[in-house]
Amino acid sequence: MFKPTVGPIIGHTTTNHARIFLRGELQNTAPVFAGIRYRRTGEERWSQGVFAKLTILRDMSDVIALNELATDTEYEYQAGWFSPMSPVHTVETVQELPLQWPRVIYRFRTLSSKAAIPRAYIVGSCRYLRMTAGIPSAPYLGDRIFASITHLAQQAEPPISAMLMTGDQIYVDDLNVIAPDREYKAILSKYRAAFSQPNIAKLMSGVPTYMILDDHEIEDNWPANESKADAYLYKNAIAAYELYQASHSPTHELLASGQVNKQLQHYWYQFAEGDIEWFVTDSRTRRNLSANDRRILDEEQEQALCKWLIHSPARVKFVVTSVMFYPDRKLHGDDAWKAFPEQRLRLLETIRTHRIKNVFFVSGDVHGSLTSRLTHSEDPDFAVHTIVSSPLCNSKLLPYAKASTFILGQPLARTAAGDYQHELTSQVVSQDNFAHLVVDQEKVQVNYHDRDGQRLQSVGIPLR
Repeated sequence: MFKPTVGPIIGHTTTNHARIFLRGELQNTAPVFAGIRYRRTGEERWSQGVFAKLTILRDMSDVIALNELATDTEYEYQAGWFSPMSPVHTVETVQELPLQWPRVIYRFRTLSSKAAIPRAYIVGSCRYLRMTAGIPSAPYLGDRIFASITHLAQQAEPPISAMLMTGDQIYVDDLNVIAPDREYKAILSKYRAAFSQPNIAKLMSGVPTYMILDDHEIEDNWPANESKADAYLYKNAIAAYELYQASHSPTHELLASGQVNKQLQHYWYQFAEGDIEWFVTDSRTRRNLSANDRRILDEEQEQALCKWLIHSPARVKFVVTSVMFYPDRKLHGDDAWKAFPEQRLRLLETIRTHRIKNVFFVSGDVHGSLTSRLTHSEDPDFAVHTIVSSPLCNSKLLPYAKASTFILGQPLARTAAGDYQHELTSQVVSQDNFAHLVVDQEKVQVNYHDRDGQRLQSVGIPLR
């Protein structure tokens, strides 16, 4: 067996289940299989191998689900791919083959079912990996921050439950003016390069990683900049996104066999851990820009989000939106929630009128990081927070955001029932960074770290 050409990437993980993405290599017309075997750390016997047949239709990649795992338990696993001599082998028959597994041992941990214990997460977005003629140039610049995240994750207490990558994991439109990527093959090679750099590969092999797309997975400011010729680009970019980012997320349901259903209804999804829940929105591909029903989330998604906000018993609710919920930018704000004020107000009124507490909007996009609080002039019980983390690696062509980038000191929205007013609760971080969130009984602690892992600032947001 050979080491995966991309991965393994640990995706959606629960108390007793984990999804692992990996990629092999095409072998002319010969069949190719990927496999994983695992055991509890400290045990000697490996499980029987779990296998998947790889096809060119999925760029020789697949997601293997591990089921009936023990809760709050560390596992070791090995992963690889191979091409058997006989062309008639199936997923069942390769289990009988005497395989030589790759020596590398990876580790992950299942979640704890306990409600009232501290949890921790990593949040980041906008990872620029410059590609020239299909080859990453100076790739260590786009990869170095992940070594710092891994170092933190190896000693973090409480342990890191998951990493949230909230958009622009790759830049399909890198050097768009000179050499735009539109071809499926070129976009796939960009994903392979981005996800197989050594530091990010090490991190994602052990920390469950949840992803959602933003515009650069397709094209800058999509779909506002869409032209008629872009249908071809969109089809290719979305097919690659589904393989490399959506495939290991909770949006795929499990089949009776215990493996993931390849069919996709939408890209948004939810996941939970104890008394903390996440709703990861697709605030990019379901937009409606028409004047009579302008929306950043389609109707089905808005209804699902409101229903979750109202009925979820979670003590802390995180809503991921790849673009900023607030504060608004003075310039270029029309790509974010600023351009969809009616839908934003509907969400805020839902939270306020149903007296929903401890709602945090988590986003990236702006190449600056900050926390802020939103209150209501006539409703002292209302408060909503934003946590923004961006970028993991900036392009030298793009400026960092600073406090003067945002519209501050005036209401976000005025209604007959009162004004929604907001203020920064942190400094604005204007450099490459990631956020380390720690949620305990009293507060959400937001720690921003630079690309070398040094803490830049720490903000405690009390829970109610």
